[in-house]
Amino acid sequence: MRVVPWPCLGNPSPMPIESAVRLRAPVEVEAGSPPMLAVARPRLPGADALLPYLREIDDARWYSNFGPLLVAFERRLADRFRGDAKVVTGANATQLLTLALKAMDLPRGSLCIVPAWTFVASAHAVIEAGLTPWFLDVDADSWMLDPEAVAQAIRSAPGPVTAVMPVAAFGAMPDLAAWQAFRDATGVAVLIDGAAAFDACEDARLPVVVSLHATKVLGIGEGGYLASEDHDLIARVRQLTSFGFDGGREALRPATNAKISEYAAAVGQAALDAWPLSRLRWLRAAQLLRIALTSLPDVTFQPGWGAEWATSVCVVGLPDGMAGEVAESLKADGVDTRAWWGGGCHISPAFAACPRETQPVTDHLARSTIGLPFAIDLTAEDCGRIAAALQRAL
Repeated sequence: MRVVPWPCLGNPSPMPIESAVRLRAPVEVEAGSPPMLAVARPRLPGADALLPYLREIDDARWYSNFGPLLVAFERRLADRFRGDAKVVTGANATQLLTLALKAMDLPRGSLCIVPAWTFVASAHAVIEAGLTPWFLDVDADSWMLDPEAVAQAIRSAPGPVTAVMPVAAFGAMPDLAAWQAFRDATGVAVLIDGAAAFDACEDARLPVVVSLHATKVLGIGEGGYLASEDHDLIARVRQLTSFGFDGGREALRPATNAKISEYAAAVGQAALDAWPLSRLRWLRAAQLLRIALTSLPDVTFQPGWGAEWATSVCVVGLPDGMAGEVAESLKADGVDTRAWWGGGCHISPAFAACPRETQPVTDHLARSTIGLPFAIDLTAEDCGRIAAALQRAL
């Protein structure tokens, strides 16, 4: 195991981050060619679906600070979970990951294990919570942290480990029963980063944060929620999203302002109204793409993708080392792609001082996976273009 110096607390160096909604600058294509097939085309509820909720806001004249639409939205989100779960919303999933870790009152500077194969938001949240990310490799089959491997790694950790943040890879949930057993056996806090897992996430025995960003299957523009059966944790995070207030005007603990407005809740309500049909449309788009790629055995999907769970991205496996070459070939064919997690979170300069192990699986995934165009309204024609371009590339 190779370990680099730690801790890496403090503000990470600012880095230019491309807008996730715009996704990519326009690409030049030859005259007469079909337009570039975008890697994602987010869609939020339209004006007609929002209008009844906007009128409720007008009538109530309650625009933020936990108004009736937000209370109802959180109740509907909580109802999606088995058991006695509660939900608290926030400005975005990254903020909620940070605030959930802060609410756990973990020793400042202690280690929080995160997978190297994740988006940078996971590690940013850990640092903002006053902890130090320790990057471990992921399992080759699930693309996620393995609780047994994590338990073994802790024995030789470069410092005290107080938390672990398993990440739901592109919408697939980790083995929650195994992680609960890990928590019970080790006493290490477990917080699930389920940013992309709105559809698959229905168990809150372990606290889980879900993103409501515009690019997710259920989005409100910006936002997220924490779900947990630990009602005290939910109450503490609620305090942290609202200046440390608890029903009064005195700040009871250092906090921030991470509330979402009634207008964001209106979008959420309309999105939940449409979700049963939207989910079917996401699954239909996935099946169209699966069918189109059946003749390409070198292109593999995550287990259950588009069949057991719906998500807003399509990340496929390719022969080792071919991701870059295939991306360039598809670009030349007018098919956009995305390396959603780049070479892994651990290689970002912002985290250069954080401890990590070697990452053979993450390195392999960075070389051999690619994000294909995917959207709720992906057509059979779109899928045919993707399949033809992949055939040529391979």
